[in-house]
Amino acid sequence: QVQLVESGGRLVPAGGSLSLSCAASGRRFSRYFMAWFRQASGKEREWVAAIRWSGGETYYTDSVKGRFTISRDYSKNTVALQMNSLKPDDTAVYYCAAGTALGQYDYWGQGTQVTVSS
Repeated sequence: QVQLVESGGRLVPAGGSLSLSCAASGRRFSRYFMAWFRQASGKEREWVAAIRWSGGETYYTDSVKGRFTISRDYSKNTVALQMNSLKPDDTAVYYCAAGTALGQYDYWGQGTQVTVSS
């Protein structure tokens, strides 16, 4: 059974940094794309970033380019999202997702809350 467990969310001041982690288990993810999404209160879920597990290619939505970095750790089977220069607009529940194609995700974590204070 595939499990994705996010951690690292907390309250952080604007301009600060935060690293989120997603622990993946239950299968081999070598052919998967891993992604981070976020959903702010009252808004639709938004794709943030993705990484191809095997090749390491990364993809970002425009609003986080240059501020966020997605990465994966083979030995720990984790995916991280390093977030720098945080803004109040980054406040949301952040979700980890996994799928066999970019943009198509079959597995989701439970989410972790990130709050950026102004």
